[in-house]
Amino acid sequence: MVTVLMNNTLIQAARGEFTKHVPVWYMRQAGRSQPEYRKIKEKYSLFEITHEPELCAYVTKLPVEQYGVDAAILYKDIMSPLPALGVQVDIQSGVGPIIDRPITSLEDVEKLGRLSPEEDIPYILQTIELLTTEMLDVPLIGFSGAPFTLASYMIEGGPSKNFSKTKAFMYSQPKAWFALMEKLADMIVTYVKSQVVAGVQVIQLFDSWVGVLNVEDYQYYVKPTMNRIFTELQICKVPLIMFGVGASHLIQQWDDLPLHVIGLDWRLSVVSAREKGITKTLQGNLDPAVLLAPWKVIEAKAKAIIDEGMQTRGFIFNVGHGIFPEVNPETLKNLTTFVHEYSEEKQRTDFC
Repeated sequence: MVTVLMNNTLIQAARGEFTKHVPVWYMRQAGRSQPEYRKIKEKYSLFEITHEPELCAYVTKLPVEQYGVDAAILYKDIMSPLPALGVQVDIQSGVGPIIDRPITSLEDVEKLGRLSPEEDIPYILQTIELLTTEMLDVPLIGFSGAPFTLASYMIEGGPSKNFSKTKAFMYSQPKAWFALMEKLADMIVTYVKSQVVAGVQVIQLFDSWVGVLNVEDYQYYVKPTMNRIFTELQICKVPLIMFGVGASHLIQQWDDLPLHVIGLDWRLSVVSAREKGITKTLQGNLDPAVLLAPWKVIEAKAKAIIDEGMQTRGFIFNVGHGIFPEVNPETLKNLTTFVHEYSEEKQRTDFC
């Protein structure tokens, strides 16, 4: 039986409802900036941690206990489900995901398998069940990589600066590209639904590198697949969040999709997004580099973002990408407290 949440603020904000304070969580809040995590990483790799439900649950819960954030995000990687498709991934320290046999043809796409969550990722489902039945009183966010970003790793063979192989594949082999989009959409829908059934209460799709596409190419090569994914996920009845880096030019495309929250990176302000006609809940968008600045700078930047976000209902405070390893955990604790206290006081003052 799933625990009744004591803190439902993030879900309320995602749905555009009134909240007593602005909810806050941080991308990569569980991980490299925490000394406890670094100690665990001396013995275990990322994939090894995710295969140990009790250890993975501990890592996931740690920032909730340390920082007082309004949500936990499941500790795993966007590459986690790909081995089930026959894609072997190695996470190399300081480099990222490396795939030894990149996709180059329609034949390669047709060889990809299908995800069976109970057989392929039981450890992830067990971690979710452990967290949502015994350990958390805040929402647990599950997630998946989005098709373009997953495809880019599968085609490039690893991280890329210009995504030339991905774009060349997309332009020169459209039949293979759309077949790959369908394969990944099937996997993502199955993957996300299994997380929700196991107990997660919010889903975020990370399309980290889709900002390399212009609007026209996004509309043709990616958006139909995204529409299919979010449409099929409506049955899950949980808030759906979309996030990408360097993708401010695509937010009006995302606003058309059947999702609930649009995540902003630090390049586009909340006010600018509203001026573009975005009415969905917004999430973001402190530049993570600011967290290495003096506290007075952090506070001023956070205050400005909160002031903008609170001009309308539907706002979740976050960073505009992941937390850097160099960030002091005490800074995140202080920032969480500031977001809560400042927004609650502002709520009272504005209401009066």
